[in-house]
Amino acid sequence: MSFRRVLFLGVSLLSASSALAATRPAQHPKKEQRHSAPKSLEAHADETIKVSVKRTDFAFQSAQKQPDADTRLTAERLIERGVVTLRDIERVAPNLTIQSINGTASTNFYLRGVGFNDFTQNNIPTVLTYFDDVPFAFSTMASGLMFDLADATVTPGPVGTMHGQSDTGGEVRFRTADPTSTWHYGASEDIASYARSRSEAYVSGPLAKGLDFRLSGQTRQGGGWQTNPLTGAHLGDADSWALRGKLRWRPDSRTTIMLSGHFVQDNSEVVTSVPVDRLIGSQGLPSLGRQQAEWSLRPQFADLIGRPRSLKPSEHNQFWGFDLHIDRDLGFAKITSISAFETERQGEYTDQDGTAASEADTYRTISANAFTQELRLSSSDPSSRLQWVIGAFYQRSRMKQRFMFDYTDYSARGYMMSTNFGMNQESTSEFGHISYRLPHNITLFGGILHEIDDRSLTGLKSEIFGGATHIFQPESTASAQFAGQVGVSWQMLPSTMVYYKLSKGFKPGGFSANNTQIQAQLDPFGPETVLTHEVGFKSDPIPGKLRLNGAAFYNDFHGQQVVGTVMIPNYGPLSEITNVPKSESWGFEGTVEMHPVRHIFVTQNIGWQRGNYQDFPNVNRAATNAYYAKTGVWKAINSDFAGVDNGQPKLTLNGQAEWRQALTDKLGLDIGPDWSYRGSQAIAVGGTGFYRLPPYFLLGAHATLRPASGHWEATVYASNILNRQYFESGGMATTTYFYIPGTPRFIGGRISSNF
Repeated sequence: MSFRRVLFLGVSLLSASSALAATRPAQHPKKEQRHSAPKSLEAHADETIKVSVKRTDFAFQSAQKQPDADTRLTAERLIERGVVTLRDIERVAPNLTIQSINGTASTNFYLRGVGFNDFTQNNIPTVLTYFDDVPFAFSTMASGLMFDLADATVTPGPVGTMHGQSDTGGEVRFRTADPTSTWHYGASEDIASYARSRSEAYVSGPLAKGLDFRLSGQTRQGGGWQTNPLTGAHLGDADSWALRGKLRWRPDSRTTIMLSGHFVQDNSEVVTSVPVDRLIGSQGLPSLGRQQAEWSLRPQFADLIGRPRSLKPSEHNQFWGFDLHIDRDLGFAKITSISAFETERQGEYTDQDGTAASEADTYRTISANAFTQELRLSSSDPSSRLQWVIGAFYQRSRMKQRFMFDYTDYSARGYMMSTNFGMNQESTSEFGHISYRLPHNITLFGGILHEIDDRSLTGLKSEIFGGATHIFQPESTASAQFAGQVGVSWQMLPSTMVYYKLSKGFKPGGFSANNTQIQAQLDPFGPETVLTHEVGFKSDPIPGKLRLNGAAFYNDFHGQQVVGTVMIPNYGPLSEITNVPKSESWGFEGTVEMHPVRHIFVTQNIGWQRGNYQDFPNVNRAATNAYYAKTGVWKAINSDFAGVDNGQPKLTLNGQAEWRQALTDKLGLDIGPDWSYRGSQAIAVGGTGFYRLPPYFLLGAHATLRPASGHWEATVYASNILNRQYFESGGMATTTYFYIPGTPRFIGGRISSNF
């Protein structure tokens, strides 16, 4: 604790700043030039008025001519909506669900209903996360990096023909604030209910001619709102800190070299599950209040995993990495090289049965790293009719995992055991994309990608302490496929563009490796491919007053990767990632931005999707569990889920409204509500009843004072104002099905300074 506070205090003494303050002066060269003028303070005040007291224009105007369904978010919008973790992004984009795995730092993505629950996190995510053009092979590596941001972009649908790595679901890209050629610094403090605090800071400026730096940091503390009714213990406090440094060198007017590095230490407690149904056994489930949870840790299990006997469900994670960006303007083209190395060291304890008994207590350790290298050549004149990019991408990852389980109070097992394995992965891809603007504002575009992926599972051992040990044979899988895209866009009016594109996406196969009992469980699942039709439009029918963007899509899947069920004789059903031979989904998303009258600004996102399996024979978990409850015998009840809904939320809504008022010549006020809705979601194939998470609606609000000088900002806010009980995700342990509850009402305040 003292080491973290010393580090953060050091950054603060350098007058480091908030992410909000960082993005305004830092990101635009023209603004930097204004800051270097003799009247820099006046220039700073002028540009801050534009984005605070007098904000009337919609952001990302140039993107209105790009044929995509991306959701683009400014740093200011992210801060207004309280986006401080990766999971919070689902509150500001349509058709996006990001869920914690069992309340932990690991996350699963579903975009347009495309995604799967990968508890072991040893496979390529269906939706990739990028920070500064660096893809994270394992989503947990992105933990703790959501500070000092410049902007964010959510891209739905197949990707990979223009940069980075191929995927079928899409990507979420974050851009962090860059160094500045003039001095800027500041800090922010956010304090809220349950003793939650979030502190951020940064400093940025020149070190020498052509050499600039940026140093930023964040700490998060408190906020735990769960209690154990049996012991009175408190659970859920954050305890993390992070640092990021960037060094930019411009040796000449055509070359930029950026070296970045980050370090995250996360010892936060996790949210513990609430059991909703007992699958095995006759013991009653605990009767819990909405902010209560039960957990336990046997001394014997604590000694086995080498952690304190007082350990609560929590993380003990360390993430660090660095990347080197080199950009060179060759005149006829621009060459870009991105080299990155990312690591994670994770220790995670969860009580998955959600009771005081030791029926599914789990401790997991992960040691992983990933090296990526991207090299691309692209056109350098944005005004040219011909735009193109060609490139190659390489990834190498290594992972070792160990799961420790305490089943002592589970009568069918009554032991402690471990499963450990290693995974080696390597992939290469080549890609290219081209577009050409014809007369009459018609643009044709297309791209192609070829990817080869090899991965192997090694050294898998399952050991029952005091019992049998099973050593499994290694397995490997390889895949090589083409993906691509063709389309056309038409700028039919100066303010309106329409487009159509056909995309083929590819995602390699992999392994399910959790709680392995028989060799057949290690059979790899195959690649996933999707053919996506998308038609959309972007329009500013009343510039500065009304913006309408929308897209409709149809996904034709082959080998869609989902979590199905496998029956282990005399053991029970276990989750296993498998391929659906044939499935489909369709839907639409849209964004409306309005400034109908003076002072009022409204943003509304809407996402709707449907999907079903067209051919999917698998174990029917609900029927199998019902048969066991009746007979006490595990017997696989198989079903063909053809025609069954894919279980993803059909409707997602989120938005906000603001009243923006200049109180004086030097002070403005923003005030208004925000809201989000997510429909019900299945946690098992074909799930109904408790196998589905209930829908929920959340309401929040904020009020912000902004001076024209831009030197400070003060906000009061509330989230989940109605104090609704809702559940973010769910799953199953050995004996119970459980939900992960969402946060109760939080009321807080935030103040930031900026110079």
